[in-house]
Amino acid sequence: MAAPRASNPGERFRFRRLEKPEEFRQLEEVERAVWGTESATPPLPVPLLRGLQDNGGLVVGAFADIYLAGFAVSLIGWDGTTLYHYSHLTAVRPEYQNHHLGFQLKAFQREEVLKLGLAEIRWAFDPLQSRGAWLTVRRLGARADRYYPHYFGQLPDSVNFGLETDRLRAVWSIGTPEVEARLAGQRPSVDDDRRRWASSSAIVETEPGESGIRVPTAVAEPTGASAHLEIPFDLALVREHEPKALRRWRHATRDAFRAAADLGYVVDDFSVVSAEHERRSFYFLSPRPSAPAAAPGTSTAPS
Repeated sequence: MAAPRASNPGERFRFRRLEKPEEFRQLEEVERAVWGTESATPPLPVPLLRGLQDNGGLVVGAFADIYLAGFAVSLIGWDGTTLYHYSHLTAVRPEYQNHHLGFQLKAFQREEVLKLGLAEIRWAFDPLQSRGAWLTVRRLGARADRYYPHYFGQLPDSVNFGLETDRLRAVWSIGTPEVEARLAGQRPSVDDDRRRWASSSAIVETEPGESGIRVPTAVAEPTGASAHLEIPFDLALVREHEPKALRRWRHATRDAFRAAADLGYVVDDFSVVSAEHERRSFYFLSPRPSAPAAAPGTSTAPS
């Protein structure tokens, strides 16, 4: 079933849980459109999706008329102390990717998880993908708290081919005032971001390559009250015009995140900064807040 052409950025979508087998089968069409028809990774099978939907998981979709424009699949997770939803896969057809549909899907997923009585959603995202970092950290207000080198092993699809699958873990505390403020659009201004960028220490140093696209040249330790960590503004352009830089970018950012973590720095925001007619993408980091001192006569040891 071919998808209709996207009409305009203001197009309205209907968000709901998927219900019928033919709706579940539409996920495969979206997956192929996003990750390529040549992908050797099999699509999520309908019986699995049906089982998730009926047993604590969620399979939610955004519909343009009867066509599935995007979806999110999540399941119950447990780490020994916290019960949460793990968002395994979120995808939006390419023709709808400039309609803020990813944001709307995550917002709807949040509403459904809150109905389940849970307060947290987690997922893993590629730290080199500026679009994903902007959505996850900037717009949704999730915390990127752990770095996983080569998390999924080699993947054969067109998005991940030839690149180690390092990931950041996102932890989204969906009921907090901070998250609600981000969802309402409350975030630093363009001028605030430029000032912070100009006053922050650089963890990844870059310069334009032969094609004019930036490539990493060095990694430094963060210093001071704020640091920034640069990633490609558009990883697809790096793949197309500076393919040899893909591995350099992966290893530079891996070393940078490790250096930051070793010194107690955490990601607190993400921004795209325009400077000298160039758009550049940065994570902002700051020293991890110290735990409050215990009051006299009390103990901080677990009981």
